Order: sequence, then C-alpha cells, then structure tokens
Amino acid sequence: MTAENVISIDLRSDTVTKPSAEMRAAMASAEVGDDVFRDDPTILALETRMARMSGKEAALFVPSGTMGNLICVLAHCSERGSEVLLGDRAHIHLYEQGGVSQLGGVHPRTVKNNDDGTFCLKELELKIRGDDPHYPVTRLVAFENSQNKCGGRSIPVQWIKQLRELCNKYGLALHCDGARIFNSCISQGISLETYLEDCDSASICFSKGLGCPVGSVIVGTNELIRKAIRLRKVLGGGMRQSGILAGAAIYALDNMIDRLADDHKHAKQLAQAINDSGKNRFKVDLSGVDTNIVIMWVDPDTTTPDQVVKALEEGEVNVRTIQFAADLVRFVFHAMISTAEAEMATKKTVQVIQQFINQ
Repeated sequence: MTAENVISIDLRSDTVTKPSAEMRAAMASAEVGDDVFRDDPTILALETRMARMSGKEAALFVPSGTMGNLICVLAHCSERGSEVLLGDRAHIHLYEQGGVSQLGGVHPRTVKNNDDGTFCLKELELKIRGDDPHYPVTRLVAFENSQNKCGGRSIPVQWIKQLRELCNKYGLALHCDGARIFNSCISQGISLETYLEDCDSASICFSKGLGCPVGSVIVGTNELIRKAIRLRKVLGGGMRQSGILAGAAIYALDNMIDRLADDHKHAKQLAQAINDSGKNRFKVDLSGVDTNIVIMWVDPDTTTPDQVVKALEEGEVNVRTIQFAADLVRFVFHAMISTAEAEMATKKTVQVIQQFINQ
C-alpha cells in the first residue's frame, strides 16, 4: 500500500482546518493599513462587527485565543496578587502554560468542573477571598463555552445568569473563554449576544471551527479594550497589515457559522456508533455530545488510548485522533471533514473497536 492510496482523515482538532480557496481570495483582496496605528480598515470593520454581534461596546483582534484570554485576565486583574477563580478543567488552567501567573502575577484557584462544563456555585462562593493580607484578592471568575475538556459541552444560559448574580454580589468581573462559542450558539440556537450578555469580556477564536488560519477577537467595554490594546502590544501581539487575517474572519462570519451544525451531526453519529458497537468497553456519554467533540472512554482492561490511536492510523483509511487522558480518546469534527469522510471515520472506528473486543 502506497501513501497515494491512503485516505487521511484528521480529527485531532478543529485547529487543523485550512482556509478554503474562497477564504484565501477574501484575504488577498482585503484592504489593509497599520493596525498598531489603528488604521487598518478591515481590522476595524471586523472589530465593529464583533462588538455589535456580541452586544459589547468594543472589540480587539489578537493573534490567538491564548493571548486573548491572557489579555482579558490581566485587564481585569491589573494589580499583581489578584486571583481568578475558574474550573479545574478550564483551558486557561490546563493548556495555557500558566500564563496568568507566569506573566501577570495573577493567582489561579480552581473549582471542580461538573461533567456538563459548569461548576458548583456554592463551592465557588466559598472560595471567594476579600482583602485579607494573608490571601490574594479574588477579582475575576472565568468559565469556558463550549467546554473542551468536558467534551464540547454548551453552557446553559440560566447557569451563566446565576453565576453573574454571584459575581455581582461580590463585585467580581466575569470572563468567558469562548474559543468555540459559535459551536454553542449553533447547538443551542442562541445568539452570541444572548450568550455573552452577562459577561464582562470574552475571547472568541476564528482559527477552530470557523476555519481561519489565525486569530481571535476579544470583546468587552471600551475601558477594557483600551487596556487590552496596551497589553496586546507588550505581549508582542500588535501586528501591522493584519487586515489580511481579518478578511478571513469576516469571510468566516458570513459563510462558516451555520455549517457548524454539520460537524455536530457528524459527532453525534460517531458517538452513537461507538456505543452501538463498544459493548460498554468503548463508550461515549451521548447526552454530552452537544457540539463537534467526541470523547470516547476506553476500558483499561481491554486496551489503552494510545493503542487505539495507533490502530486508527493503520490501513487504507487513516483516522488521526489524540489521547485525551489515561482512558480517553478525543475526536473533533470540522469544516475539512465531508459527510463521506465522517462516515469513513465512523466505519474505521467501529472496525478498530471490534478488533480490540475480539482479541
């Protein structure tokens, strides 16, 4: 079997998406200026549009979601020794190199995430700390929507409202890591403005399900964005003719949001097939497949996730996935996976499951 005969289906992440020919054309034709001087017209058009869509006063384009989250945390916690409360499975906590403490002197304190991506508000309230000289001062609460580590779960609007009430009680700001928030919007049939109306800031990625090569936008008040511009500069995120990237994001807003429903459908079909064939030795919590992510549990008495990952990459259909924990494998659907490829990936996954069950 030669490499030319192998069909590769990359489900490692929706970050592997590449811009389509149409998106590239939008990038090539974008009018540009110098964004550090704040005169790139395409950047300004994107920021104006995102502020309006999110119901916020202002927005700012940044190179990555990690930088967007970091900027928002530092803007809310400008005094070193401040504290942010967040879920123990939060991307900010697990996958951003501890940047809030490493670069900002902000102390992260975790609350146990529930499987649906929320966390217990009573536990949160018990962990809020005031101006005691022994402790950092809690300034901010952050949550993630959709919640990646919980399987792409969409966060209930009613829970966010309850969280907002608690933040108001203690004078805390509320930040949403909305890397995949458009997936939650499509999954729940909720507008971006509605999802963010109780948040003081959010970081929203274009380089995941929306298929752009680079970029995120942060949204919030005029004052927060004023601080964010300074923070972006010191972090090295001030770019010049970045309207080329904003052109891709504007194309994505026009063409890539509604189609996220296809990714969600493909994820649900795979999850159902895993449960139908897995004999409780490979299984997925179907109630938790809200968006484009499937987390498959692997019975440790049967095999290991790394062996499953290797087996999926063998043969004429190469399905690329990642080990997500000691007993978990993650699959992520995205714009570059057609319905036919999703069906091939599902078939290959069932074959691999049966292979291990029959050993």
